[in-house]
Amino acid sequence: MTDETLPDPDRVEGAPHPRETARLIGQGAAEADFIDALTTGRLHHAWLITGPRGVGKATLAWRIARHLLAHQADAAPPQTLDVDPAHAVARRVMALSDPGLFVLRRGANDKGDRLAAEIRVTEVRKLGGFLALSSADGGRRVVIVDSADDLNMQAANALLKMLEEPPVRTVMLLVSHQPSGLLPTIRSRCRVLRLTPLGAEDMAAALDQAGVMPEGDPVALAELSAGSVGAAVRLLNLGGLKTYAELVALFETLPRLDQARALRLAESAAQRGAEERRDLLFSLTDLFMTRLARTGALGGPPGVEAAPGEAALLARLAPDPGRARAWADCAQAIGARARHGRAVNLDPASLVLDTVFRIQQTARG
Repeated sequence: MTDETLPDPDRVEGAPHPRETARLIGQGAAEADFIDALTTGRLHHAWLITGPRGVGKATLAWRIARHLLAHQADAAPPQTLDVDPAHAVARRVMALSDPGLFVLRRGANDKGDRLAAEIRVTEVRKLGGFLALSSADGGRRVVIVDSADDLNMQAANALLKMLEEPPVRTVMLLVSHQPSGLLPTIRSRCRVLRLTPLGAEDMAAALDQAGVMPEGDPVALAELSAGSVGAAVRLLNLGGLKTYAELVALFETLPRLDQARALRLAESAAQRGAEERRDLLFSLTDLFMTRLARTGALGGPPGVEAAPGEAALLARLAPDPGRARAWADCAQAIGARARHGRAVNLDPASLVLDTVFRIQQTARG
């Protein structure tokens, strides 16, 4: 198996790749900041594009790359980063064949049968070879790093040297979900573009553009996905809205707890092939606990319900800061227990029931 036949490491299952996404939705401020830098002659050689996963960081990087390659420095100041899909550069970028573009991402592992867990220094050396070549037409070159969080230490240090001595007419675009984890020296050599979570309307538009048909309440979907299109697609693929509603309905029976319902939930998570759904279940449970703690700490539930009856349930279980602390402690304990249980292959049904019973114990106070 080769790099060409491996899956894209930067694609969300069930959604188009960012280079195939025509519009950037809900991130007008970040795009305007870049256009302003470009039109006023302040185009930095390296940009760190940050924000939560799935809010359009890679889409913005590909839009910038297309525009810079299609419109050279002597072009008229742009009002938008749009490039006609029929443009020769747009077609080459879509096919990953433009000679001015290099994409640094995870490559194949040593056996070549799957993607490596990190971006390794061998991949950065390929970038070094690309940068050493002279541009055929004297135009710009663009490098997309997706994501910089995947760089191992050797690779990060190798990339840093390139950032410290930037090649002429080259722009590097680093996508990062957690920029605090990057080398401070990498961060210091980049100008930052921060993207923000999407609201319900922008989320609906982004999903429509991706060809994803949302089910259920779009406001609840935006709330549970924290404004991330990538997270929303995953929730839709795995029935996340329904699962969260089931959790809320189960916890509405606290402190007594409907044990038959809890057992059904545990059994469904333990079925063969249910690993992704089980991971989602723990993730949604952790989210519920976080919303509980915030309710007690802030004196009321969030302004948006993520499931029917959620607001009343949160207010009942977390009426004050004291209960907020209890729920925060509980969330920490069950999170650690869940991580340990999955690491040692604990029976999934037992792990789910243990989580539910710990929540019941906390609800009893």
